[in-house]
Amino acid sequence: MIKVGIIIGSTRPGRNAEAVAKWVYEHARRRTDAEFELVDIKDFNLPVLDEPVPASMHQYMKDHTKVWSDKISSFDAFIFVTPEYNHATTGALKNAIDYLYVEWNNKAAGFVSYGSTGGVRAVEQLRLIMGELQVADVRTQVALSLFTDFENFSVFKPAALHEDNLKAMLDQLVAWGGALKTIRK
Repeated sequence: MIKVGIIIGSTRPGRNAEAVAKWVYEHARRRTDAEFELVDIKDFNLPVLDEPVPASMHQYMKDHTKVWSDKISSFDAFIFVTPEYNHATTGALKNAIDYLYVEWNNKAAGFVSYGSTGGVRAVEQLRLIMGELQVADVRTQVALSLFTDFENFSVFKPAALHEDNLKAMLDQLVAWGGALKTIRK
């Protein structure tokens, strides 16, 4: 069985990411082929990247980096829940990703995004980042619209069709996460 971290990719007050991540978690935890855990980057209080040595060297000096490293190391795959701000993912999520390198390598990632156009541009950028980190990202993503999946842009009420995309993404993620786990041993 693999372990999947559902990463809440926003720290903004009043964020929608937490409600979306909880929806993902409620559906995912019904599965019997993987374990799922919510990971809120807000809880790690990561300042703007302050490690003096590049992450690829894996020589962390800050306690907050070591705690973050231990958490991310414990997973075989990830689901990144991200809003789209100005055609990109959040600065907070990018910062959290940049703290680490080897902890991401040879793992799988899926994406759940939201925004005025479903957050697809945020995910396009995340896919490029995942490639550099040696993370295999799955094709299917869940793209939620602020106009149709949120009441007054703040109360999360996803259309039923998103459950099918979520299931397909989870199927791909668990398969890839399991396959990649074998090469890390």
